[in-house]
Amino acid sequence: MTAGPYRLAEGGLGIDREAPVRYTWNKRPHTGYQGDTLASALLANGERVIARSFKYHRPRGIYTIGSEEPGGLVTIGEGARQDPNLKAPTVALHDALEARSQNCWPSPRFDLMSINGLAAPLFVAGFYYKTFMRPASWWEPVYERVIRRAAGLGHVSTQPDPDTYVRAEAHCDVLVVGAGAAGIEAARTAARSGARVMLVEERPWLGGCLAMEPATVGEQAADAWVTSAEEELDAADRVTVLRQTVAFGLYDHRIVGLLETLAPTSINGSARQRYWTIKAEQIVFATGALEQPLAFAGNDRPGVMLAAAARGYAHRFGVAVGRRVVVVGGDDEGVETAMQLQRAGVNVVALVDSRPAEALDQSDPLAQAGIRHMTGAVATRADGGQQVRGLRIAWLSGSRVDPARTERIACDAIAVAGGWQPALHLQCHLGGRPGFDEERGIFLPPAMPAGHWNAGACAGEAGLAATRQSGRDAGAKAAEALGFDPAVRPLADPALAETASGATWGPVDRLRVFPALHGGKRFIDLQHDVTVDDVALAHREGYRSVEHLKRYTTLGMGTDQGKTANILGLHALGQVAGVGPGEAGTTTFRPPYVPIAIGAIAGTERGQHFRPWRRSPAEPWHRQAGADMINAGAWHRPRAYPAPGEPVSAAVKREAAHVREAAGIVDVSTLGKIALIGPDAPEVVNRLYANGMKTLPPGKARYGLMLRDDGLVLDDGTVARLEETRYLITTTTAHAAGVLSHIEYLLETAWINLRAAVASVSDHWATFAIAGPNSQAVLAALFPNTDTSDEAIPFLALREADCLGVGCMIMRNSYSGERAYEVYAPADWGASVWSRALAVGAPHGLKPYGTEAMGVLRIEKGHVAGPELDGRVTAEDIGLGRMTARRKPCVGGALRDRPGLHDARRPRLVGLRPLDNRAPLQSGALLRALGSTGHDAVAGHISSVADSPACQSVIALGLLAGGDERHGEIVEAWDPLSESTHQVRVGPTVFYDPDGSRLHA
Repeated sequence: MTAGPYRLAEGGLGIDREAPVRYTWNKRPHTGYQGDTLASALLANGERVIARSFKYHRPRGIYTIGSEEPGGLVTIGEGARQDPNLKAPTVALHDALEARSQNCWPSPRFDLMSINGLAAPLFVAGFYYKTFMRPASWWEPVYERVIRRAAGLGHVSTQPDPDTYVRAEAHCDVLVVGAGAAGIEAARTAARSGARVMLVEERPWLGGCLAMEPATVGEQAADAWVTSAEEELDAADRVTVLRQTVAFGLYDHRIVGLLETLAPTSINGSARQRYWTIKAEQIVFATGALEQPLAFAGNDRPGVMLAAAARGYAHRFGVAVGRRVVVVGGDDEGVETAMQLQRAGVNVVALVDSRPAEALDQSDPLAQAGIRHMTGAVATRADGGQQVRGLRIAWLSGSRVDPARTERIACDAIAVAGGWQPALHLQCHLGGRPGFDEERGIFLPPAMPAGHWNAGACAGEAGLAATRQSGRDAGAKAAEALGFDPAVRPLADPALAETASGATWGPVDRLRVFPALHGGKRFIDLQHDVTVDDVALAHREGYRSVEHLKRYTTLGMGTDQGKTANILGLHALGQVAGVGPGEAGTTTFRPPYVPIAIGAIAGTERGQHFRPWRRSPAEPWHRQAGADMINAGAWHRPRAYPAPGEPVSAAVKREAAHVREAAGIVDVSTLGKIALIGPDAPEVVNRLYANGMKTLPPGKARYGLMLRDDGLVLDDGTVARLEETRYLITTTTAHAAGVLSHIEYLLETAWINLRAAVASVSDHWATFAIAGPNSQAVLAALFPNTDTSDEAIPFLALREADCLGVGCMIMRNSYSGERAYEVYAPADWGASVWSRALAVGAPHGLKPYGTEAMGVLRIEKGHVAGPELDGRVTAEDIGLGRMTARRKPCVGGALRDRPGLHDARRPRLVGLRPLDNRAPLQSGALLRALGSTGHDAVAGHISSVADSPACQSVIALGLLAGGDERHGEIVEAWDPLSESTHQVRVGPTVFYDPDGSRLHA
C-alpha cells in the first residue's frame, strides 16, 4: 500500500507503513499512515490547494513542515468540535479525522472570492484606511457588515466546546525548551548532574532536524542516536519529557507557559490539552532556527515550499513534494537539498543557484547525480494557477539580472532555500530586542536576566558538532548555577565527526528579493497577501518604522506571526529604504508563540465550573419544591416557585401579592455577613458608614450607607450591635467580598492603631426573611419559648432565641414595606429551621417566595439595590442624603462634598409609571424629554422594573437628571435595542404605603 501517488517506495522514518489511517479531506476519503501529519498525508495524495489566502483568496498549499506554516490552514471536525485555522503540518493524522479547506467558497479549487485578485489595485497596503469613507451614513449598515462578512479565515463553532482541558503546575531545576540536538545534550548534561529536568518539544518526536533528514552522529545514524538519547531521558527518575508540548510564553521570574496536546479530541472524559505553568530555576532555550523564503513572482503558488520542508517530507514521511522539483538557493543548503531529495528518490531537475560559478567548489556533486546546476541565476517567476507548472529564471550579470538571458524550466514543485534565522521569539517575551550580527546576517537573542541560557542554532551556532557542544555547555552552566556538579557523571561521547545540514547561515549578501521580469506579484506574507510592492508603497507613504510597516501592511500579523515573512519583509524594506535588517530592527514579539485554544486557557473553569458554586442550606428544599433556580453571581437562588404549567411571571405576581395579604418567607442566606470585634470596633463602624453609628446600643440594628474614598456609594446594609465590642454587618450579595476586602484594607493600612478584627461569617448563618401582616404570628409559632411582642422585639431590634434546640437570632427589619423579621440560624441547621417555619406557619398562610417577588416588593417601596448602587451615585442621588452625618469623619467624607457631586443636574432617583399601565418597560432603557431624539438627548435611565400587583401597573425606578424637580413630568423611555419608546410619568420613589403604616401594623 502506498497511501498516495506521491508516496515514495522507500523511506519514511516516522511512519508505519503497516498501519494505514483513513481520514476525509473535503468530504473525500483518503488514506495515510500512522505517524503522518495531515500535511504529509495530503501531499502524498497529491492534494496541492489546501486553503485560500486572506485578502486576494489566492490558492495556498503546504509551505513548511512546522508551526511556522503561513498558508496551509485547515478546519478540523464538525459541529461543536469544529476547530478552524489549524496548521496542517502540526495536525497529527488519526482515524476518522475530518478535515477541510477554509476561506473558500464553494471549493478551494473554485473560489468565487478570488475575484478579489482582479481588484488588487484597490486592495493595496492600507486600503482600509483610504476607503469606506463616504457616504458616512453607509458605515454601519453597509461597510461594516460587508467587512465583517469578508474578514477572518476559518469559522469557529458557535456551540459549546465539548472537549475537556486541564491545567497543571510544576517546578523544576532546569527547563529545556526544544529537543533538537542542542536541547537533548542540555537535558542529558543537566540530568546527569542530579538536577530535576523538564524537556519540552513541540513535535511528537525528538531530534529536531536530525529526525527529518539523513545524518550521522559520531559513528551512529542520527535516528539511532536520537532513540538512544530518548530512552536515557525517559528512563531517568528526575527527568520529565513532554512531547507535543509548545512553550508559548515566557514571563517574569522564569515562569513559562506550556500547552501539551494529549489527544485529538476528548474521549470518555479524557483531556484534549493540558495547560502547564512551569516555575523553573534555570531555563535553556534550544529553540533552533527557522528557514527563510525568497521573494519572486508567483512564489505563493501551491508547490512552492521551503527546502528543509521538502527534505523533511521525503525523509521522515516518505513523500515526494513533486515529480519534477527545482531547488532555488544561494548557498550550500541548496546543494544539500538537491542531493538529499535525489537520494530519497525524488526527481530533482535543477538547482538555481545565485552564486557565480567561480565561487563554488570545482568538484560539483550535482553533475555526478545528473542534476543541472544553474549557477549565477535567480528565480523570476513561478508559472501556474492551482499549482506550479514551471519556473522562469534569469542569469545575473554581476549583481543585476540580465533580462536578455532567461529560461523556463518545467516543474511541479519548487524548494526554496533562503537561509536561516534563529528562533528567538520566546526569548523576546520579556521585552528585550534581538541584536543583529552583521557578520552572519542573523538576529540573535537579547540580553536576558540571570538563569536564562541559549544553546544551539538559536544562539547562533551552526553545524551539528557546535550545536551539540553548545547544548552541553548550556546544560552544565544551568546545573552549576544551582550548585550541581555536571562533572560528577562525565558524558561518554564518541568523536564529534558528525554530518548534517542543520542551520547554516550562508552568505550575508545573498539575494533574497528577486526582480519580477515577467510580471506578477512577489509575496512576502503568504497569509495576508502582503507583497514587495506593498512594502515599497508603505515606505513611500511615510510608514518607515518597522512597527508602522507591520500595522499598515498587516505584515506578520497572521496566525504564524510572520515567522517566515518578517525577515524577508526587512530585506524588501532595505531595498527601498537603503537600510539593512539590523538598522530596521524587528517588531515586538509577544505571547503566545502559537495560537492557543481559549478552552485550554480556561481549563475546567468554565460553565458550571467557572467558579465554585455557593449554595444556601435550604437549596435542596427549593429544588424539591419546584423552584425556578437562577444564578446570582456565585449563588443558586430560587427566582420563583411556579405551580405546574404556571408562567414564572404569573408566579412572581402571585407571590408578591400573597406577602402583602398574609405572609411569605424568602431565603436571603446569600447576603454578606461580616463579624467585627475588638475594643475599637465601635470607632471602626462609625468611620465605615456615612451615618452615625456610635449611638447604636447593643441589641439594636441600624440601616447603614457605606461610601467609597471618592464619596460615591459603595454599599448599603444593616449594622447590628450584638455586644459593646461585637457587631454583625450585612451587605448586599453582590458586594459581600468587596466590602470585606475594603474593611480589611483599611484596618491593615489606614487604621493600623485601631484594635479590631474582621471576618466573613456569610457561610456560618442561614438567613430567612418572614414578611407580611401575619409574620408576627408565624414568628411566635416558630419560637414558642420567646416573647415576640412589639415590646420585646421593636423595629430594628435584635434578639437571641432557640429553635429546635439551636441558638438563633431574630432581627426585626424590612425591605418589603411589610412587618418583617430576619431569622439567623446556624448553617448546619438552616434547612431544618426553614422547613420548621413553613410547617408551623402554614396555618397563618406562610408560603415561600423567590427573589423576583422580593424585587417587586422592594421596588414598590422604593428601596435601592444593586441596579441603583452602580458605583456612580451619591447618597443625595438616591434620596439618602439627609441620613448622612456631616459632623463626623467617615470614609469618603472628604470628597463627597465636591461641587460636581451636588450639581442639581445630576441624575436623581425617581419613580416612573407608564401612561399605559401594561407597557413593557425594560431595565436599562434610556430616559429623554418628549420629542427629543438621539443619544445627546439622554437624561437618565431606568434601573429597575416590576409588574406590581399592588399598584396594578408596571412601575420602575430610574435615575433622571434633575429628577427631584421633575415630579409630574412626562418623559420618554427609549430602548435602543428593541427600538421601542414608552411615555412615563415621573414621581416619588415610594409607590406603596407611602406613610409606612403597614411596617408597624
